[in-house]
Amino acid sequence: MNPSKHPWLSISLVALIAATVWLWQERTQLLAFPDILSAYSAKEYCSCRYVMEHSGEYCQGYVKQYLPLSSLVEDADQRRVVASGLGRSNTAAWVGPRQGCRLIPGDGG
Repeated sequence: MNPSKHPWLSISLVALIAATVWLWQERTQLLAFPDILSAYSAKEYCSCRYVMEHSGEYCQGYVKQYLPLSSLVEDADQRRVVASGLGRSNTAAWVGPRQGCRLIPGDGG
């Protein structure tokens, strides 16, 4: 096959190779991405509700992302929030007025 007769095929092949190399170099960060959505949402919702003391409806709009969560569950008695999305779940809990909310370690999964 003569590359001069099929320039788009050559360009596509080079682009595919470049994308593969980039994906391989960024694999650690890309694998961590699914956890970010639920962790961010749980922490921000908890802070919105228990630190800033906004309504649940307001805080749901505040943490809304382009990628939707599969669930956002608030336990008002315990002041905890569990957010799930992209197959991962994270929990944030209110610690106190000076500390605010924190993610609960080891809860992602």
